[in-house]
Amino acid sequence: MANFRYFRGFATAAALVALTGAGSVAYGQVATHAPAHGTAAIPGTTLSLDELYQTKSLIGTTPEGYAWSADGSQLLFLWNDEGYSFRDVWSYSVKTGKKTRLTFAGRDAKPEAEQRGISQVVVLNKGHIAYVLNGQLNIRAANGDVTKVETDKKAVRRLAVSPDGKQLSFISGAPVDPRNRVTMGGVLWVRDVAAKADQAARRIAGDDDPKVYVDDYHWADDSRSIAFQQADDRLMPERDILYYAKGEAQNNRVIRAFPGEETTKAQIGVVDLASGRTRFFERPNAKDPIWNYGLSHDGKRLFVSGSDMEAKEHSIYVYDVATAARETFYQLREDKHLRPDWQVAWAPGDDGLIILTDRDGWLHLYHQPTAQAKPRQITSGPWEIASFSVDTARRQLYFTANESYLSERQIYRIPVAGGKMERISAPKPGTHEPVFSPQFKHVADFFTNDSTPAELFLIDTAKPGSAVQVTKSPQPAFYQQTWANIGYVEFPSHVDGVNLVGRLSLPANYDPAKRYPLIVGSVYSDSVQNQWGGRRAHPTWGLDQYFTAQGYIVLNVNVRGSWGQGRDHNQTQLHSYGETDINDLESGVRYLVAQNYVDPKRVGIWGSSYGGLMTIMSLSKKPGVYAAGIAGAPATNVWHAFPAQMWIMGPPDGPDMPARYEAQSALYQSGGIRDPLMIIHGTRDPVVLYSDTVALTEKMIAREQRFELVTLPGGNHGWDNEGLVQTRFAFKKMVDFFDRTVKNRK
Repeated sequence: MANFRYFRGFATAAALVALTGAGSVAYGQVATHAPAHGTAAIPGTTLSLDELYQTKSLIGTTPEGYAWSADGSQLLFLWNDEGYSFRDVWSYSVKTGKKTRLTFAGRDAKPEAEQRGISQVVVLNKGHIAYVLNGQLNIRAANGDVTKVETDKKAVRRLAVSPDGKQLSFISGAPVDPRNRVTMGGVLWVRDVAAKADQAARRIAGDDDPKVYVDDYHWADDSRSIAFQQADDRLMPERDILYYAKGEAQNNRVIRAFPGEETTKAQIGVVDLASGRTRFFERPNAKDPIWNYGLSHDGKRLFVSGSDMEAKEHSIYVYDVATAARETFYQLREDKHLRPDWQVAWAPGDDGLIILTDRDGWLHLYHQPTAQAKPRQITSGPWEIASFSVDTARRQLYFTANESYLSERQIYRIPVAGGKMERISAPKPGTHEPVFSPQFKHVADFFTNDSTPAELFLIDTAKPGSAVQVTKSPQPAFYQQTWANIGYVEFPSHVDGVNLVGRLSLPANYDPAKRYPLIVGSVYSDSVQNQWGGRRAHPTWGLDQYFTAQGYIVLNVNVRGSWGQGRDHNQTQLHSYGETDINDLESGVRYLVAQNYVDPKRVGIWGSSYGGLMTIMSLSKKPGVYAAGIAGAPATNVWHAFPAQMWIMGPPDGPDMPARYEAQSALYQSGGIRDPLMIIHGTRDPVVLYSDTVALTEKMIAREQRFELVTLPGGNHGWDNEGLVQTRFAFKKMVDFFDRTVKNRK
């Protein structure tokens, strides 16, 4: 029988004992029990959607953009202590524990404008800092005076200070959205930190053609050279996305490839700053994606980690920087591989590479000292690592992993030589995103869990388990509400018996004698994580809380293809959009019905993008399982997906085409829809084309199938995260639809 894992942050230890019927349980520990905890009389939050989503955010403004000083004594971050969206620069002193606001640009911002504010900050010398506001580079002196510099440059981004602290680098040109490859240029510049305001930066890399641009870069340890990634979109197709907004015709012209078409050509170059000479390093196929790259500590070698377009073969090449001679350092092919989660870094002393790979079936760390040598495994177990950093001085590896439970992201360390793994983060369930100080003495920790919106904590690595809270973001009214009861259920797939995990949100006054209406969603991969709001990519925390307060249960399922449960778990998703994944969702519904949580006649499902594909496929292939569904920006036609989706879809050629792509496309599989469907889509969307939604609705009209279409004029792919007015409008539409078709269904 499956377990319900209880992480209720507001409960006391005594309450946990009462709920579980077990022995004493300390705060933050996991207890397992049947969910018979319906004695609470409180109904949950009483807030409306308008109150949940307001300009002055109830949950506060997340602290972001962490940047350490070179000596690790000062931490800068971007935050707003009043809950508005505009972020200013704040400083935290490790020695004194004092938090100080350094900029006040937000004073002149109108709260209703929903401006993000300062986008990045770095620490210079002598008390100076550099930051970017509205794409403009600014320098703040120790006395608080602010000077705009490089005023002829637009869209400044990716600030970095050289290791010797003498130079400031940045990219300028219109930003490149990684999901919408609108290429408007990207030039790499270097500016002397001691330069006067009217002294211009030196152009280091980049092209006059806006379709050839610098994507990313890294400083060499000796500050004498920079490795950078240059992208070339000149062969990629351009597409016109025509739509109406603001009372007239509009055109969003984008560079956008479909599977099988020309993609970005990527190169790694190294530029010597003294001479200005650049050397590029060729790969066997320049159109294959690059996942990461890095110079050795002595600057003499360069690794480039990449794969084929389908992410089936992972290759790491190592180059001699002086001659560009290439050797194949590591290569592994897995024909069923789906996820390019690989990461690579130089080992301490340039003793080969540290590689994060799932070669044993789980994402773990390996040390490979020389080319073609057998990698030595450092970590192991039925759990996975999400990211890692190398402490070269102490020959240690820091990493985040779900060793404690699937939904967790805890911080650990282990010697490069192997040995005992030590947990660094505090013994409290949740999600950690660390930024380490230069000497690895402290961690700037972005922490959140199911009951706690994200905050900045400081961890002393010499005192594992310690944590000092730096920010307090939620507004006072947040603590006056009763939020949903969130935990985790495990159940077998009804198709093949594979263990599945779900994140379950129950009403605060859950009554085990009742059967509740259920909302499955928002459905997506990687949707089961112990953090406030579940999936942070969408602002659905308030919508989910509203649903539970209105008497719904909300379920997210870690569908096949997701991170965290190993390669065997996710590989069954190969060529299986709208098949294995929707079976996993149905398994969650079946489990909750069997456990008497849910009324089987009142189940709704929703998701956006890939989640929209799963929603439409579920309604079509599983009539009667769901009373209704909502598909936001639904990816109905995989012929129009990004080429990267070939990880799962496979290439668009071969003897089984077009049948294979049509089998994975809701556009061709929607004939079975009998239950109510709502589609929400923005007309300017370059990721999932609005024209694909039109093609689907034409088919459904011809078949006289029921649906409702909510069109958002000028809306983009992130339709629920484009301003509070549109968010509230769309979410109210969703609530009304589910109340009519699910909750109040006769």
